[in-house]
Parts: sequence; structure tokens; C-alpha cells
Amino acid sequence: MWSPGYGVNDREVLQATWTRELTEIESAYGQLVYLASLRNCDSGRYEHYATECSSRKSAHQDILRLHEAIFREWVNFTLERKKAEIESYIHGLDSINPAELVDAWLRLTPYKNLVPAAIRGPEREKHISDFEAILGLLKNVYGVASPDLTA
Repeated sequence: MWSPGYGVNDREVLQATWTRELTEIESAYGQLVYLASLRNCDSGRYEHYATECSSRKSAHQDILRLHEAIFREWVNFTLERKKAEIESYIHGLDSINPAELVDAWLRLTPYKNLVPAAIRGPEREKHISDFEAILGLLKNVYGVASPDLTA
């Protein structure tokens, strides 16, 4: 769909860029983290380095739809698949100790920010409760003590 200031070629280039970037991320959880990271926490708008000023509105809409689609896929995975995806993501982070990462997730709850803004109710709650259940398991796997909420 074409919109003013956002040519067909521009859209194709941007979509090819996002597709390439997403395929380079091995886990569905990692893709979700990546897409959520494109959302500006001050404005709620999605921003991408390859986006020209004239195409930001359309790019925002495209990334928003992509984020919502991947989130809806994610929320319907089984708990076992989600745990495997999260563990794959953890093991792909070379510079972070898994126990420290799980501890930070327990304290800071960044998984709540992975939910697209338009997703409310049961899907949002399922994501949060499933993630917290998985964190309970990972806490034991990596020997993480109860988080120090004052740290």
C-alpha cells in the first residue's frame, strides 16, 4: 500500500531490511526483543535507522503490524517452546552471564515491555504469566537467589 512521501521502492527496501534483520535473529523471542527495541519509549512510535524522515509514519505502521504479528505468534507457543526460545536467546548473548541476566529480568521485568501497546487483556496477561513461570524455572537452573529489589 502506497502513501504520500513513502514510495513503493522505499517500502520495499525497508521491508527487505527488516526481513533480513529478523532472519538473522535465531529465536522468536529474540525477534520480539528486537522489534520492541525499535519502539521509542517516549513516544511509543517505532523508529528504524534506515527510515527517511518522509517515511517515518508509514514505517511506524509497518513495524507496529510486524511486532503485533510476531507477538501473537509468540503468545500462542507452548510454555516448553517459549522456554527453549528464551534459553536460546540467553545462550546467544556472549557478553552476559545467564545468572545475572535472569536476576536482572526478575528485578526489572523488561519482558512486560515486549508487548505491543495495542495488545490488552488475556494476551498481555498470558505473556506475563508465562514469562514469570519460565523465570521461576530459569532461576533454579542458573542458581539465582530471590532478587534484591533494592539493588
